[in-house]
Amino acid sequence: MAITESELSAARDAWGAGLVAISKAYEAGGIDEARSVAEGVLDAAYGYDLGPVLFKPTLASGEQTFRPTKKGALSYFVGHDDEYPLDGGFGIKGWREMESVTSASFIEGDVAMWMGWVILTDKDGNVTKVDKSFGYKKDAEGTLRIVQHHSSLPYQP
Repeated sequence: MAITESELSAARDAWGAGLVAISKAYEAGGIDEARSVAEGVLDAAYGYDLGPVLFKPTLASGEQTFRPTKKGALSYFVGHDDEYPLDGGFGIKGWREMESVTSASFIEGDVAMWMGWVILTDKDGNVTKVDKSFGYKKDAEGTLRIVQHHSSLPYQP
């Protein structure tokens, strides 16, 4: 079954809601609760069961720039992992809202790519705008899974 634009939009909205849920879980119950919620978000949104996910987070560098494993993604979102000492936990930064602005999308059957901006607002009203690309594959159950996720801060000339 071919992916639709509305499915792409719903997948981005679910990703944003997951990010907000991780932040709120951290505030309510600390790192253990945040980790539990983040594991659920990763299981619901990402395709780690399909193989490596081509994940390049915004705030990752050096030998750990790319995160093809669930463990690496979990550390990026919640930090507190000795194997990833530079991770501060992007998902525990007090996020409250996510908006996505589409530049373009490409759909071919059960594979789709999306590129645009993701605009995040934290609990203090601070806004962070990120350049984002997602690649999706529809799994056997018909669920869109993120199999490629590239994120970077906008170029500042």
